[in-house]
Amino acid sequence: MLVLTRKKDEAIRIGEDIVIKIISCDRHGVRIGIEAPGDVTILREELFLAVSEENRRASKEAPSQLIDKLKERLAES
Repeated sequence: MLVLTRKKDEAIRIGEDIVIKIISCDRHGVRIGIEAPGDVTILREELFLAVSEENRRASKEAPSQLIDKLKERLAES
């Protein structure tokens, strides 16, 4: 892992297309801005982990359970 020190308004460039800029720093945390192409997915770590876990759980469900859930959702529409 590369560890860098940056101050407010300084940036880090990843490749040619991604720029991470430090917007502000205070005792509550660091705010960053990310400039990246539209086809680059950017997620907070906790959201990525939650989605991964949900996908893992869904892949373990039996097909009949998935069909029942789909029928329920379609009935709600």
